[in-house]
Amino acid sequence: MAEAEEQETGSLEESTDESEEEESEEEPKLKYERLSNGVTEILQKDAASCMTVHDKFLALGTHYGKVYLLDVQGNITQKFDVSPVKINQISLDESGEHMGVCSEDGKVQVFGLYSGEEFHETFDCPIKIIAVHPHFVRSSCKQFVTGGKKLLLFERSWMNRWKSSVLHEGEGNIRSVKWRGHLIAWANNMGVKIFDITSKQRITNVPRDDISLRPDMYPCSLCWKDNVTLIIGWGTSVKICSVKERHASEMRDLPSRYVEIVSQFETEFHISGLAPLCDQLVVLSYVKEVSEKTEREYCARPRLDIIQPLSETCEEISSDALTVRGFQENECRDYHLEYSEGESLFYIVSPRDVVVAKERDQDDHIDWLLEKKKYEEALMAAEISQRNIKRHKILDIGLAYINHLVERGEYDIAARKCQKILGKNAALWEYEVYKFKEIGQLKAVSPYLPRGDPVLKPLIYEMVLHEFLESDYEGFATLIREWPGDLYNNSVIVQAVRDHLKKDSQNKTLLKTLAELYTYDKNYGNALEIYLTLRHKDVFQLIHKHNLFSSIKDKIVLLMDFDSEKAVDMLLDNEDKISIKKVVEELEDRPELQHVYLHKLFKRDHHKGQRYHEKQISLYAEYDRPNLLPFLRDSTHCPLEKALEICQQRNFVEETVYLLSRMGNSRSALKMIMEELHDVDKAIEFAKEQDDGELWEDLILYSIDKPPFITGLLNNIGTHVDPILLIHRIKEGMEIPNLRDSLVKILQDYNLQILLREGCKKILVADSLSLLKKMHRTQMKGVLVDEENICESCLSPILPTDAAKPFSVVVFHCRHMFHKECLPVPSMNSPAQYCNICSAKNRGPGSAILEMKK
Repeated sequence: MAEAEEQETGSLEESTDESEEEESEEEPKLKYERLSNGVTEILQKDAASCMTVHDKFLALGTHYGKVYLLDVQGNITQKFDVSPVKINQISLDESGEHMGVCSEDGKVQVFGLYSGEEFHETFDCPIKIIAVHPHFVRSSCKQFVTGGKKLLLFERSWMNRWKSSVLHEGEGNIRSVKWRGHLIAWANNMGVKIFDITSKQRITNVPRDDISLRPDMYPCSLCWKDNVTLIIGWGTSVKICSVKERHASEMRDLPSRYVEIVSQFETEFHISGLAPLCDQLVVLSYVKEVSEKTEREYCARPRLDIIQPLSETCEEISSDALTVRGFQENECRDYHLEYSEGESLFYIVSPRDVVVAKERDQDDHIDWLLEKKKYEEALMAAEISQRNIKRHKILDIGLAYINHLVERGEYDIAARKCQKILGKNAALWEYEVYKFKEIGQLKAVSPYLPRGDPVLKPLIYEMVLHEFLESDYEGFATLIREWPGDLYNNSVIVQAVRDHLKKDSQNKTLLKTLAELYTYDKNYGNALEIYLTLRHKDVFQLIHKHNLFSSIKDKIVLLMDFDSEKAVDMLLDNEDKISIKKVVEELEDRPELQHVYLHKLFKRDHHKGQRYHEKQISLYAEYDRPNLLPFLRDSTHCPLEKALEICQQRNFVEETVYLLSRMGNSRSALKMIMEELHDVDKAIEFAKEQDDGELWEDLILYSIDKPPFITGLLNNIGTHVDPILLIHRIKEGMEIPNLRDSLVKILQDYNLQILLREGCKKILVADSLSLLKKMHRTQMKGVLVDEENICESCLSPILPTDAAKPFSVVVFHCRHMFHKECLPVPSMNSPAQYCNICSAKNRGPGSAILEMKK
């Protein structure tokens, strides 16, 4: 039995029925543990009868009349032998410096724990309750109440003597009392009363609901939530009362305060204790159940419930059955619920056990989540509250989560979580990778392996690459492409790939990957050879990036065959590394590729490849005739005779016409247009370009016996040749299509020319008149002549220093000034005078506009 009790001293988890606990997914709100150490020692020899709680310590009363002061771990700090019989109640003031004790033999003691202050009194009846004033430490508050058959108030007078007064009697034993602020609440056989100590008035009476219950077996539980809210639990009934101030108009002979019941509801079991928890209630219930086998009623484990009070009912938040020692023999009156307001600690007191309930913290929440295998939620909770958790580490939770996922076969999720959980811990990464290897899941972890900060050992990456190389060439290629080359030993992987290529030498994926590995190893020659063999698009990027132009001088044809556009662009962009001459020589046996290269070269610069222009004539004629004529027009270096010979051999009429005209043989060119092309419009256009009268004459002679040509000439000749010359030569009786329309067009063109000439004439006359008027206005303006002006001939001041002397000055419209005597005398044939300066510079003579004399 002692061993069993010893085992029970461990931590108490929420204690519902085992089957219920397994099914329940709701997290408990409280956690439990036994108060051990000194308490265990006390309760092995004695039984607890009452207890009161202060923030700093606990006070425990026993059936053998002892009072023990305990610390919060249950260690005994002081012991008082108060009485040989049961201690009924202990009361402490708010300071924790004064304690009141009453016992079954009528003894009452109030004394200071740290002072010599003490009160002793022995009554002739059992004293069931005692309550000291909350501020007893103050000299003005030296008051306490006791309760047996009547409620007595003791007050210390000014002579340091204690006097008593009866607050209530005549309704049976007083069995419960609670003092808060200026209000005292107590319960007797009839109900609950509240007394206002300041006004010395009883302000309410709350009657008992179930009078069938014995008050000594099912005592009333009282609890002040705050200074004006009293919670009453009696039997299965709970009432929440609020003390309110009465309005002055309602006073009359009534107390200044009244009580309003704000909530009232029933519970499932009989109440042994109450305590507030924020806006909720903690209720300790005494439970009796009926055995299914014997159909007898027996005492079950007490329950501790958290409920949410409503106006007429309540909502259960949590409910825990507590396995306290000796619960099978306990009655409702044997349980007490005490609480510490500051720390939300709840003490369940029974004769042989004291259990502490406390709100679960974040560590407890994480414990519950881990127990339920809710690892992701546990990890999230730990990350959010990492500053508050004490027993757990985020890393440990994360590792447990990874192991859990692996056990369930969720390898991809486990690998993804490694990235977040393992972070930059290289040792843990390596450990986890080996675990994935053991279960054959290296592929799952490969996308999430760190590639920098931290970097793992090369062996780790090589191990993963070998795994892919054995079973997944595409995955292997992806890793080689994504992973930096310095993560692993490149030569080891190259050798492994080459070994596999011995079995499958044409595998493009492996060849491409080998080329990438060669590139990482700066073995660009081998890489380039593979890329060219595979005709891979990255070959040009590889050449540019690593300046491999010296390696491709003998591979130009291969590059051109692969992608002529990109190859030509690259070769032309890097002429300094691979000369034009070298490229042309390499392409000598592939004239079609040679043409592509030289054509693009000519487009970029008409002069760079001038030595190859003669060759290009044949290339254009063979492979690209549409661009031959533009080439002949733009090139100034191609030999015209050679070009003419080739074009005549191939009967390229348009090109031959252009060359004949460029060589000065316009008449032959025109003849070819008319005889070979039979295109009058082209012939007319050619004649317009050449603007040669003889060509027009030849064109008219050739067209004179061809009515369609005559129509074309009539429609287009008007602005270049007099149409009368053509019309006179038309034979009488010749039928010419659309002749009427052509003649009308000639007349319209002629009228249009006349109108244009007249319009131009009007504009010219108007402009001339406007300019003449402007010149006249300008010449009519005066000209300033002062001491700063000089004679343009003798260069002396134009005005004499002596103003009294006579002088004569000539000023021209060009603003040049002369002394009259400095100007040459005008001849008889040309009496007008002109500015010598402007006449000499051929700027036009300016006639004199002003002659000043004095």
